[in-house]
Amino acid sequence: MATDVPPPEGGIDTRPAQPPTEKFVEVQASEEFAELRRTHRRFAFPLTVAFIAWYLLYVLLSNYAGGFMGHKLFGNINVALVFGLAQFLTTFLIAWFYSRYAAAKLDPRSEAIKSRMEADA
Repeated sequence: MATDVPPPEGGIDTRPAQPPTEKFVEVQASEEFAELRRTHRRFAFPLTVAFIAWYLLYVLLSNYAGGFMGHKLFGNINVALVFGLAQFLTTFLIAWFYSRYAAAKLDPRSEAIKSRMEADA
């Protein structure tokens, strides 16, 4: 085992074996790992761009469309407040959506890669 930490009391080491560095490099170069990265990027990049565009729209409207953002919808609630609260809502929705996506698409693939690496070590 490639570690300097001694096993726990009793002498039985129950930690997973650590693969050598060469195995990490081999997995990183594999098609399976490349597909995992592509799957992540296909989800994360477009969603990130969309959220940044949504945030910049809010900032630009706040700076340059004061009349529109100050328009009262009901009571003391104006468009700016609704847009600001929608920023929080979309942040939580994106986090929830990503966790579901990762659990369904990314975690099983990464767990399979990890299990094979630990089994080979």
